[in-house]
Amino acid sequence: MSDQLTLSAEARDRAGKGASRALRREGRVPAVIYGNNEEPTIVHVEEKALVKLLGTGHFFNSVVMVNGVRTLPKDVAFHPVTDRPLHVDFLRVSEHATVHVNVPVLFKNEEASPGLKRGGVLNIVRHEVELIVDAAEIPDDVVVDLTGFDVGDSIHISAVTLPKGAKSAIEDRDFTIATIVAPSALKSQEGDNETAAEGEAEA
Repeated sequence: MSDQLTLSAEARDRAGKGASRALRREGRVPAVIYGNNEEPTIVHVEEKALVKLLGTGHFFNSVVMVNGVRTLPKDVAFHPVTDRPLHVDFLRVSEHATVHVNVPVLFKNEEASPGLKRGGVLNIVRHEVELIVDAAEIPDDVVVDLTGFDVGDSIHISAVTLPKGAKSAIEDRDFTIATIVAPSALKSQEGDNETAAEGEAEA
């Protein structure tokens, strides 16, 4: 389960672009806390502390306590050139609220996949899966076992054991998480064979 993260915030006196620019010059990042049938609260957080949490790799699927308020990060706007965080949105959640989170996908047992052992390539279609979970039980990742998969196989969500208490947010279709494709050398060889066979058939 993801660790609970903490972040200190200070109230913002005023909103607006000018005020936000002034905060950023001081190494602060404007933020808003909203949801749970309460009025939005405008705050600012320390940029260094925020960047450190972003660097954990599971910022967006962790509960973040902002001044004691339980939240889920919903969006971070980044500067298009410098990649510095410009603004953060936090959603208030109660302890056992049902929440939608994007959880990273991890792949294991590559050595037990006949397709990968033959030189196939793992083509990842989804690096994250949106899950519906209890806010207190958000998993760090979704693990996909590659045992037995061969070239040409697709790995669908139905073949994945989701963490306890979690379900996929997409329920109307059995979507693909990854496929095992033939290496380009093998593909071109197959293509040559097909071309030769077509030539023979025409002759």
